[in-house]
Amino acid sequence: MTTGDIVGVLSVYLYVILLILISEKFLKKYPVVGRKFLHLMVGNIIFILPIFDNRWVMVLLAAAPFIFLTFLISPYSPLKIKSGTSIAGHRLGLVYYAISWTVLALLFFHRMEVIAVGIIAMSYGDAIASLVGQRWGKRQYNITGDLKSVEGSAAMFASTLIAMILFLPYYGSYPSMYWIILPMTAVLATFAEGLVPKGLDNISASLVAAIFYYMMVYVVML
Repeated sequence: MTTGDIVGVLSVYLYVILLILISEKFLKKYPVVGRKFLHLMVGNIIFILPIFDNRWVMVLLAAAPFIFLTFLISPYSPLKIKSGTSIAGHRLGLVYYAISWTVLALLFFHRMEVIAVGIIAMSYGDAIASLVGQRWGKRQYNITGDLKSVEGSAAMFASTLIAMILFLPYYGSYPSMYWIILPMTAVLATFAEGLVPKGLDNISASLVAAIFYYMMVYVVML
C-alpha cells in the first residue's frame, strides 16, 4: 500500500463520516433532505479517486466496506440502528450506491474518468432528478413500479451532462467527439434511472453510463 492509497482511504472515510454526521445531526428533522444531501455530496468522491495507486485498495478498503456499513444502518440491519437518512427513500438505496462504486472500481480502476462518469450519474444526476421530480414533477409516469416524472428525468439528463462537462477535465481532457458522447451517455443514464425500480437505479444508471462511455471512448473510437 502506497502513501497515495493511505491518503485516499483516509480521505474517503473522513469525508463520508462528515457527510453522515451532517445529514444525521444537522438535517435530522428533514430526513429526505438529509438523504438527498448525502446522495449528492458523496459524488465529490470523484475528486479523491486519482489519489489511489492500487485497484484492490480502492475496491477492498475504500468502496466495498461501505456495502456492509450502509447495510448496518438500513432498516434490514440486525442491529436495528436508527437512521433517518437510510429510512427516507428506498431502504437499500445507499447499499446499492456502495455496490456501484465497488463494481466501477473493480472494472475501471485504470480509467478513473470512467468511474467518475458512473458516480456522476448516480450521485449528481439521480439526486437532482429526485429533488426536481418531487418539487416540480407534474407529468408523471410509472413503467416498472416506481413513480417518476418527465421533469425529474429532464433534470437527470441535464445535471448528468453538465457535471460531466464541468468535472471530466479534472482527469485531463474531454474525449474526442465529446459533444456526441457526453449527451448520449446522459441520455442512456436517464433511461436507466427512469426504467429501473426500487432504488436499483443507483446501480443501473451508474453502470450503463460508465460502460457506454468506456465503449465509446476506448473501443469504438479507437
